[in-house]
Order: sequence, then structure tokens, then C-alpha cells
Amino acid sequence: MQTTIMADYGDRKIKDAQMRASINQKLVETGEKERLKELLRNKLIESGWRDELKAHCKEVVRRKGLEHVTVDDLVAEITPKGRELVPDEVKRELLHRIRAFLAQQSNI
Repeated sequence: MQTTIMADYGDRKIKDAQMRASINQKLVETGEKERLKELLRNKLIESGWRDELKAHCKEVVRRKGLEHVTVDDLVAEITPKGRELVPDEVKRELLHRIRAFLAQQSNI
């Protein structure tokens, strides 16, 4: 029983990875990935996300000291904050655009 569950889980992970690869390929081939990235970039700037994150970076550097912070430290501390600060409306719009794209691509 346990072996079957693990095999099913492994198969599902493989199929999920294949599906993600297929979707990514379609996004790239059609140019939609670049359009989505540009939309996201613009929405984040409009919402003030970039400025908030930049201010947070400066605060981390001030707190730790320029000599005591590495790029890896900064990335590790900023990444969760950056994800947290993405406005829900931006997430919803991007998800809507991705779903609309997938609905148009019936051969995925």
C-alpha cells in the first residue's frame, strides 16, 4: 500500500513537472511570458512595491552595516518580504491573465 502511494506521488510530481514545462514553453513561444513579466513589472511599480522593497533593502543594510551584509544575506532577507508585499490585486490580475491564456491554449 505504502509503495503504491509513493509511486502515485512520484508519478504525479513527474506529470506536474511536465505540465509546467509545457505551459512555460507555450508562454515563451507565444511571447506571453514577456508580456506577463512586463505587466507585472509595471503593476509593481504603480503600486509602490518597488519603492517599498528598496526602502526595506536600505533598512537591512543600515541595520546590519554595509561591511556586514552580503548580497546573499540581502536576498535571503528581502525575498520573503518582497513576496509578502505584492498587492493581492496584482496577484489576482496576473492569475486571471494566465488562466485566460491557458483557456485559449486547448492543446496543452
